Amino acid sequence: MRNLVGRRALIFQLVKRDFQQRYVGSAAGWIWGIIHPLVLLASYWFIFGYILKIAPNKDLAQGNYALFLFAGMLPWMLFSETLSRSTSSMLDQANLITKTVFPAEIVPISIFLSAMVSHILAVMLLFAAVASILHQMTFWLLLLPLFSALLGLLAIGLSWISSSLQVYLRDTIQVVTVILIFWQWTTPIFIDESRFPQKAHLVVVLNPITYVVRCYRNVLLYSVPPALHDLAILFGVSACVFVLGGLFFRYMKRGFADVL
Repeated sequence: MRNLVGRRALIFQLVKRDFQQRYVGSAAGWIWGIIHPLVLLASYWFIFGYILKIAPNKDLAQGNYALFLFAGMLPWMLFSETLSRSTSSMLDQANLITKTVFPAEIVPISIFLSAMVSHILAVMLLFAAVASILHQMTFWLLLLPLFSALLGLLAIGLSWISSSLQVYLRDTIQVVTVILIFWQWTTPIFIDESRFPQKAHLVVVLNPITYVVRCYRNVLLYSVPPALHDLAILFGVSACVFVLGGLFFRYMKRGFADVL
């Protein structure tokens, strides 16, 4: 934690560089950060909402499946982008890690913060849609940064583990990709939790992203505060993963210079 606070200027520079490199030479620039989730939303809505005729209950987002889907997609996209991009980040930054005294642990943090820029833009777009379609806005929206921060602790903790393993086991990125595919479909993004079969209910309950999705939908769509039970579970899991991931990374990075 001392390194993270003491290196905040370096983290800011890495975030700035990462965000610029992603859109360098692009005519649309940062607008792609909004186009990408909108295209995914349109694709998922066409399959699940139009073809399969899936819709939430009338008391959930007033039956508006697009808003229901978008509110669930946003935290998942932030989490999956952070974890997938961070897994190979140590190899991508090998020159810095091997040739300078560089705090490698800040790389996944900078990736998460860079992804947060696009996330904030998409959330603002959802704000506008909810205000114009559902005609509601609540001060519980002020809790959204808290949910994002807890999601960030979880994503960064797992990223420290996966990125350090990738240095020694180059198949780690393939394993993470497979896990994320399965993880996405066990998260209540496309359908409400009540529609999961009873036998699969335990998978949903043990999924920490479930509680993030609940919190997002509560404040964005339903104008109600998140359940304290959900917040407590999310905080406990995220804090534990963050600490354990940091300890694991600190131990594993001792050999980075030799392997890289």
